Amino acid sequence: MKLQFFTVPAKFPEEIQQRVNAFCTQHRVLTIDKQFVNLGNESYWSICVTVMEGDNLGAVKPINGKREKVDYKEILGERDFAVYVQLRNLRKTLSEQEGIPAYALFTNEQLAKMVTQRVISLAELAQIEGVGKARLEKYGRAFVDVLLTAQDGNVIRNDAPVENEARKN
Repeated sequence: MKLQFFTVPAKFPEEIQQRVNAFCTQHRVLTIDKQFVNLGNESYWSICVTVMEGDNLGAVKPINGKREKVDYKEILGERDFAVYVQLRNLRKTLSEQEGIPAYALFTNEQLAKMVTQRVISLAELAQIEGVGKARLEKYGRAFVDVLLTAQDGNVIRNDAPVENEARKN
């Protein structure tokens, strides 16, 4: 079993609520424990979600051994899916520049985790399963920059040129 904790403010809970919902959608949830903490204007919900360890719906394989297709448009909210698409476009551009398959940079599941976990630093990106030091050093900054821009609420044009940091050197 694996635990994930969330603090959801009583006032304006929408953003964190969306994160909790996205997390629960992507994992096999065993239990959800919640407690309301009454601190006047600073009141919040404390939520503990228990999930199966290593069990992620994006990685679940059916009996025939093939992965089920995950519809991230369905799983992610509208705003999160827009960021996911930006990351996917960046991945495609970089993979074409490098002449390698897109999944060799990051998988769709890893892109979705970048969005749902609100990654804003290389250290946070490194915490995503399968993101090793080499990928982090070569491609991490470009992906974190997209995520930071999305966090700031700025629109990223799909036709904006993307420069591979590895080629700058």
